[in-house]
Amino acid sequence: MVKIGCKNAKLFFTRPLIKRKSKSAWCKISVNRINWSSSLTVAAGFWPKEIIIRENKRLKEKPANPMTNPVLEEQDERIKEKLRNIDNKIMVMSGKGGVGKSTVSINLAIGLSLENYYVGLLDVDLHGPNVPKMLGVEKGELQQRPDGTVGPVYYSPNLKFMSIEPLLPTRDSAVIWRGPLKTSAIRQFVYEIEWGKLDYLIIDAPPGTGDEPMTVAQTIPDAYAIVVTTPQEVSLLDVRKSISFCKQINMPILGIVENMSGMICPHCGKAIDIFKKGGGEKLAKELDIPFLGRIPVDPRVVTTGDAGRPIIASYPNSHTADAFQKIGRNVINVTQALSEENKEKKEESNT
Repeated sequence: MVKIGCKNAKLFFTRPLIKRKSKSAWCKISVNRINWSSSLTVAAGFWPKEIIIRENKRLKEKPANPMTNPVLEEQDERIKEKLRNIDNKIMVMSGKGGVGKSTVSINLAIGLSLENYYVGLLDVDLHGPNVPKMLGVEKGELQQRPDGTVGPVYYSPNLKFMSIEPLLPTRDSAVIWRGPLKTSAIRQFVYEIEWGKLDYLIIDAPPGTGDEPMTVAQTIPDAYAIVVTTPQEVSLLDVRKSISFCKQINMPILGIVENMSGMICPHCGKAIDIFKKGGGEKLAKELDIPFLGRIPVDPRVVTTGDAGRPIIASYPNSHTADAFQKIGRNVINVTQALSEENKEKKEESNT
């Protein structure tokens, strides 16, 4: 079990992670930056008998079936309860790293919040959490509420986010976790954090089709996917794998975003195709997937991201910000259409 928080704000691994020569095989990491009175508990999948007995008493249930886990069952119920308050859940994913997936996630979330939607941004890239840095809220604190629950960090009145970064002892601390711990942490970000009523939850996933995207798909079965690519063939090869992943797990794809698609010369105003152009749009047509839009190469995307002032907020009248806003409006249109379609299907099934 991993315990994050409590009065002394410590992160405990209560089972050996690696073999060591020292007498103690346990690992304790102080997280002094957190100031919670409540505790968050992450199940790693190994539950001692005494914990199950204690949970059974607390839940006033009969002795647990040895093939079931009452704690995980309670977590599942809490996850369902939290997800009922979120209208649209969207995982932003990519086949490979370096295509600007986090940049798309952050600017999309801000763009939707500027359209007067309530938005949550969940960073499940546990090994490389960049969302706090790119939002300029590295020292943000989780919201401790009077009822003892914990809320995410606020970026603006309409946008709040959650990342593992505020839980780390230092900015340079590495998260050395395998599948069970990563799965448990992502589940906890859903059931322990009080997201409240949201119109959109944008989930920034790490590249590839490993533990984190799989956990999101299993934990949030009605999530949609947005796939980010760059125009060149190497990126498109890996994007096909992400699309195949979505099809195998029955995750609807809202569309493809082509990032780093051309560049507007700041001197002459002409378009320059640095990394080619149109590869993502061509792939979308080939696979009959909506094309949400393209984002040009813009040096200000780098400088604003490093400064914690995303371009859609820093340069709202720029060509790049306009591209992000168009993608946001396309996402709104597609999700509204899917919502109406799902309502019609429910009505038909009830008659």
